[in-house]
Amino acid sequence: MKNKNDKLAILGGEPVRKKPWPIWPRADKNTEKLLKDVLYSGRWTISGCYTGRKSYERQFAEAFAKFNNVPYCVPTANGSAALKIALEALGVGYGKEVLVPGLTWVACASSVLAVGAVPILVDIDPDSLCMSLEDARKAITKNTAAIMLVHMYCMIADIEGFLKLSAETGIPIIEDCSHVHGAIWKGQRVGTFGKIGVFSMQQSKVLTCGEGGAAITKDRKLYEKMQEFRADGRRYKEGAVKIGEMELEEIGSVQGRNYCMSEFHAAILLDRLQHLDEENKIRAKNAAYLDSLLLNIGDITPLIPSPGTDLPAYYQYCMRLNLLAFGNKTIDLIAKILTSELKILIKPVYSPLNINTLYNPLSILTALMHSQISSNLVHFELPIAQKSRYYYLTIPHGVLLENKRTFNNIIYSLNKLKNTNIESMSF
Repeated sequence: MKNKNDKLAILGGEPVRKKPWPIWPRADKNTEKLLKDVLYSGRWTISGCYTGRKSYERQFAEAFAKFNNVPYCVPTANGSAALKIALEALGVGYGKEVLVPGLTWVACASSVLAVGAVPILVDIDPDSLCMSLEDARKAITKNTAAIMLVHMYCMIADIEGFLKLSAETGIPIIEDCSHVHGAIWKGQRVGTFGKIGVFSMQQSKVLTCGEGGAAITKDRKLYEKMQEFRADGRRYKEGAVKIGEMELEEIGSVQGRNYCMSEFHAAILLDRLQHLDEENKIRAKNAAYLDSLLLNIGDITPLIPSPGTDLPAYYQYCMRLNLLAFGNKTIDLIAKILTSELKILIKPVYSPLNINTLYNPLSILTALMHSQISSNLVHFELPIAQKSRYYYLTIPHGVLLENKRTFNNIIYSLNKLKNTNIESMSF
């Protein structure tokens, strides 16, 4: 090592990145204008009285449905709530099973438990990190009520294969699109292939309001059920509504809960939705450039968007490392070193649900009620998912909105790490 710039920051050297990365979430004067409009409007939620103009929640619902080229959208307080109402609308409940990928965020499994059903963890495809079609087919039983097909990072799951499986078995598909807002596959928005498409709008997502969610569908009956499930059995009134009256009418055909999105969150989403396609195009262009840089240095394989993807969406940029070329240190240590170099949070992929400390199904009473299968809720074999956890790193999507020349920071950091003997170092 010849100078301080060649020494790892974690060992007292200078970090490669000194300039701040672009701020995420983004906002502008129009975002501020809409928030102020809500603030002084006299209505902060869909369950507030009608003031004479369409709520921001309904404006966003209509805009997001149109954006995805479907007739119906139900906004929710968060992505977990969207998953729950989707499951409930499809009749998933006690005694039923739902196929869930073993590598995904814990809410996918916990939402199944929350409606009293059992998540059946399915291993992943090693190339896409999405649910394996072959393993899903093997996991189907007479109790399988739904397939939760999650599109991961920038990848699209095997839509054609799973649609064929759904047609053969009659098992509906819920697409979890929380990583791929706005992605287009073979000319169609992702989230519109299954019975219901579900989205999270949590802060880290490419379309965000801090906390929020939505479920979209082409099916009028599912739409009406989901409205009731998220608004305590109420749904939008048909026809005119007078000022000072409730815009929701009490139906009560199901036992709902309050999962409604606030007007503040809906206003932010309505504003930021108009930027989504353009931001996705910038990320896709920059990701392709970063792909080429990484492939040139070797020992790193980026996730390349699935074949047939017309417009990818990058929740996180994901890459596989040959650990031997990096001193054979763990992926967690490499993530820690790169975080210090780049001044942005670099992480491994999710921990598989069968070993994830956040997934504790036996603590939930509804799971224990299924005593004949509760002992199997954790002990699924997920060899591909577990292997992937120790070889893949993720970079936040906000990096892909930066000028692509700054990606040299990433390349320099990787080369700096690669050329440093960390074999004997302990942290």
